[in-house]
Amino acid sequence: MDPNFKCPACGGATSRGFIFDRGHYEYKTQQAWVEGEPTSSFWSGLETDGRDVRTVDAYRCGGCGRLEFFAADAAEI
Repeated sequence: MDPNFKCPACGGATSRGFIFDRGHYEYKTQQAWVEGEPTSSFWSGLETDGRDVRTVDAYRCGGCGRLEFFAADAAEI
């Protein structure tokens, strides 16, 4: 992702961050994008085996506060 990414709404400068998720026992992890429709799994909540999984990066505009999300890097979950 371009480090000089500008907000598509107002053209303001953005800063990179991430959205975290609280898992088992409040363990913090970075959210991930998973291809396809969600499929329930009794043991793990949702099935992810054999799917493309990527970490979610968030960019926040310092001008208007807009968030833009990108899923570029492969993730291990």
